Amino acid sequence: MTETPTQPRDQEAVPSPPPADSALPGLLTYLPGSVRPYALLARWDRPVGIWLLFLPCLIGLAQMRLTTGFRWPDLVFAILFFVGAIAMRGAGCTWNDLLDRDFDAQVARTKDRPLPSGQIRPKEAYVFLGSQVAVGFLVWLALPGLAKIVTLFALPLVAAYPFMKRLTWWPQAWLGFTFNWGALVGGAAVYGGLTGANVVLYLGLAAWTVAYDTIYALQDAEDDAMIGVRSTARLFGQKVLTGIFSFHLVATLLIAIGLSYAGGGRLAALTAIAFLCHGLYQVAQLRGDPAGRALSVFKQNVWAGVILAGGIGLAVLL
Repeated sequence: MTETPTQPRDQEAVPSPPPADSALPGLLTYLPGSVRPYALLARWDRPVGIWLLFLPCLIGLAQMRLTTGFRWPDLVFAILFFVGAIAMRGAGCTWNDLLDRDFDAQVARTKDRPLPSGQIRPKEAYVFLGSQVAVGFLVWLALPGLAKIVTLFALPLVAAYPFMKRLTWWPQAWLGFTFNWGALVGGAAVYGGLTGANVVLYLGLAAWTVAYDTIYALQDAEDDAMIGVRSTARLFGQKVLTGIFSFHLVATLLIAIGLSYAGGGRLAALTAIAFLCHGLYQVAQLRGDPAGRALSVFKQNVWAGVILAGGIGLAVLL
């Protein structure tokens, strides 16, 4: 693997300003200049990905409590899942950027990332990757036995994801299977095993990820076409909004079935309907300027996840 040429260190003495699309520019401003590139590499200034990794864990946990009610250990699991989401989302971004740094250098939105711009050398990024994986390992040690086993099966999905955009038009589907694995881990942690209802819920969340990551990919569709990167945004072409909403429909159906089989009542059904309405609202916002509105609409999926987690959690409490 060849290393991307890096800028001389004397060019890095003055930290660059936060990216214009950073969600937390204040965080970057207050970090030391030597730390800032690592924060950018792990996307700490863009917490949407952390929430989208964390919320499926809560959703899976809550689903398995629909018939038993919450218990005090669930709070400990929630904290562990949040710490794990921060560490493993950062590790995933670091791994992805290491493998994609040559592609990123050719895309306007990503060319200034720490690796393609030379702010961090690949060897330094690998050390940072190892430190984040170590934090994830500590979280893994605290999980119950079966949850540990379920978690391990996610590792091949994480490792292979960066290659999918080179091999298939459906990297968003692979991301869906990867990013929502926490729903299975959350269910296994509190239930002590996997159920068919939990698996169906997981598949529904994976379909949701195809929808929101297709929205995200709209930002780079033109650059991706020039450099040969594949995505569902390019695959769907002029029918992209139809494709996005179709996956919202599939996601809603599977989530509703999973909640019903797990003992969810009317409130769980209303939660699924509210989730679908949010998906329709997203598609409506994309009309007219899909690429220009993609990032803001993508970020709204945190609220879609909150609708699911909050609605299911309320059903458990009631």
